[in-house]
Amino acid sequence: MREWLIPLAAGFGAGILSAWGVGGGTLLLLVMTLVLGVPPEEARCINLLYFLPTAAAGVWQHRKNGLLDTDALRVTVPWGSAFAALGAVAATMVDTEALRRPFGVFLLLCAAVTVGKKE
Repeated sequence: MREWLIPLAAGFGAGILSAWGVGGGTLLLLVMTLVLGVPPEEARCINLLYFLPTAAAGVWQHRKNGLLDTDALRVTVPWGSAFAALGAVAATMVDTEALRRPFGVFLLLCAAVTVGKKE
């Protein structure tokens, strides 16, 4: 019975954090790889699948509350989709070991900007 409790709690917690805009997916990746021993490649795939219903629920809720800028979506979605596809193709051409350190630096910079932000 205990083998499903931690994954359930991690998914539930990540969902709540995602709803708050905190980045529950990052937490989910850490729990899967560091606590549950899931291989990083598998954890990334699970995280991407987890993101789809979470993002859909967020978009639905924002639309319901009138918070979607449809004019901006018409411009950003096609460009974002095209560059995401290009990035995915480019990522398959680069050794993953070469991406670890730059991605770590990117995450640290994002954290520093978030922490240093005053609203």
